[in-house]
Amino acid sequence: MQTIEKVRQRMEEALEAVRREFGTVRTGKATPALLDTVRVDAYGAKMQLNQVASVSTPEAALLLVQPFDRSLIGEIEKAIQSAGLGLNPANDGQVIRVPIPALNEERRKEYVKLLSKMAEEGRVSIRHARREGNEEVKSLQKDGEISDDDAHRATDEIQKLTDRHISMLDEALAAKEKEVMTV
Repeated sequence: MQTIEKVRQRMEEALEAVRREFGTVRTGKATPALLDTVRVDAYGAKMQLNQVASVSTPEAALLLVQPFDRSLIGEIEKAIQSAGLGLNPANDGQVIRVPIPALNEERRKEYVKLLSKMAEEGRVSIRHARREGNEEVKSLQKDGEISDDDAHRATDEIQKLTDRHISMLDEALAAKEKEVMTV
């Protein structure tokens, strides 16, 4: 049924969006995704960091930012500092080194709360997809395009999809929380 496929696709997108957001939350390890939210004033516009520089992780606790245009090195450094990530970049005129400090217990707990909030937003998106799918099924049933039995089967299938996707989201949350809390 086309409605169920649309619902499945929306739920997959919501789950993927939450996983991407989880990637931006800092753990003790350096990962280029940490800087995904950084916007740099370049060429008269706000641009994503990955559009003006390459980001690599030469060590577990260090990010290396290599600007495509060296004239932007100061702007990139300023953008990383003002991004609210608690990072202190240092540039040597060629590249920017961003050491990733170890997280203290209090900061780890803040990150877990943030992750929980992100996960709840994902759950809301999944439930929203369920509601839209169920409304579409009811509309098709009312218009006589599908039988009552087919409508019942479709709503059951949509509920199973919802349960499965929320369970996958909860697993991703638990894994990320474990990663954040690991010292």
